[in-house]
Amino acid sequence: MRDRPVYLDNHATTRVDPRVLEAMLPYFTEQYGNAGSTSHAYGWEAKDAVERARGAIAGALGATAKEIVFTSGATESNNLALRGVAERRRGGGGHIVSAKTEHKAILDPLKRLGRRGFEITWVPVKQRPDARAGWIDPDDVRRAIRDDTVLVTLMWANNEIGVIHSIAEIGAICRERGVLFHTDATQAVGKIPVDLEASSVDLLSFSAHKMYGPKGVGGLYVRRRVRLAPQIEGGGQERGLRSGTLNVPGIVGMAAALELCVAEMPAEAARLQDLRDRLFSGLADAMTGVELNGPALDPSIRLPH
Repeated sequence: MRDRPVYLDNHATTRVDPRVLEAMLPYFTEQYGNAGSTSHAYGWEAKDAVERARGAIAGALGATAKEIVFTSGATESNNLALRGVAERRRGGGGHIVSAKTEHKAILDPLKRLGRRGFEITWVPVKQRPDARAGWIDPDDVRRAIRDDTVLVTLMWANNEIGVIHSIAEIGAICRERGVLFHTDATQAVGKIPVDLEASSVDLLSFSAHKMYGPKGVGGLYVRRRVRLAPQIEGGGQERGLRSGTLNVPGIVGMAAALELCVAEMPAEAARLQDLRDRLFSGLADAMTGVELNGPALDPSIRLPH
């Protein structure tokens, strides 16, 4: 008999993969330099590790290394994206498009911006019993964009019901209208293919601990020529966008985790999808009244897990 319950909350966090931990360990006890200390070998080693990780993450996402900014996690990345765009607005105010099914790390910053004079339009999501329940129709986004819209922020995949949104199509609409597009991809990166070059995304948030990496580290993709107001100052790290000593072991671990997830994605997605479908079928056969929350069990619109 198990001493502990079976863990089924991997949307909330994942266990660190032993291979990820192995990659991180030297940067705690041996190569423990500060990546900002450029006057000695310990700092050079740390900086080199950070830049190798940055390049690996960029390559996995279809970005360039200069477009990756390291943060403490997706919540900070979301705040930097939303508030960073808003605070670049001279005179304040403007219009933002989002959805009420977003994570609190989006909804709470939007509330703050609403108090500062920004108007938020909430696009609807498909309702049950539609097989696309929770999905956002790109045409609704198109209709919501106005001449004064400064930002559209919509998650890539939902953390509660697993619905996958049509990010490439929404990104194309935003690009056509000249509006910045941010996506919280915390539940997508490492789980399903993410190609930034093909998606027309301007800003993308991600986190290590959702993909078998460590907690306390994440990143923000900032497309070249997109300008943000920094939210943490005092050192000028990350090209002035995010000051503070870099978490070298965490960054190394995040890169290792993402590389493993991308390499193993086809087989792992198929395995998880099979487990998920068998679980649902078993429950539905064993008892009455079992209903699926969210979209149908279709890999084109729902996360495999």
